[in-house]
Amino acid sequence: MKVAIGCDHGGIVLKSAVISTLTELGAEIVDMGTYSEVSVDYPDYAYKVAKAVANKEVDCGVLMCGTGIGISIAANKVKGIRAAVCTNTYMAEMTKRHNNANIIALGGRVINEDEAKEIVKAWWNATYEGGRHQNRLDKITQIENEQ
Repeated sequence: MKVAIGCDHGGIVLKSAVISTLTELGAEIVDMGTYSEVSVDYPDYAYKVAKAVANKEVDCGVLMCGTGIGISIAANKVKGIRAAVCTNTYMAEMTKRHNNANIIALGGRVINEDEAKEIVKAWWNATYEGGRHQNRLDKITQIENEQ
């Protein structure tokens, strides 16, 4: 699977840990920046990753900013994206199992590298359950299509 990675200066502290974990899990990484701690605008990186996921250039994505919140809000503006902030493994597992999240967002000022690794593993290894959850995702798609 191909995974797009993107972050701003607040999330870069988690970037290498996330990339190494995903690589160990067998992912092919597409690094969409940023590459330093110089201040940048998170919507730029959210958009790059979200468009790549929405256009099926990659299978999924991981975004990182200071809290994960801003970058996930920006990513969710792209049609077809279900980006979820995850601060623990339970959230990561459930966002895949119930919401089929195609992007997770992590906060470099909220979690540490070890927590990020475990969160990424939980999300990666979870499987979408479908069933009753698909009806809910269909409703989200309907909302998107009405906008």
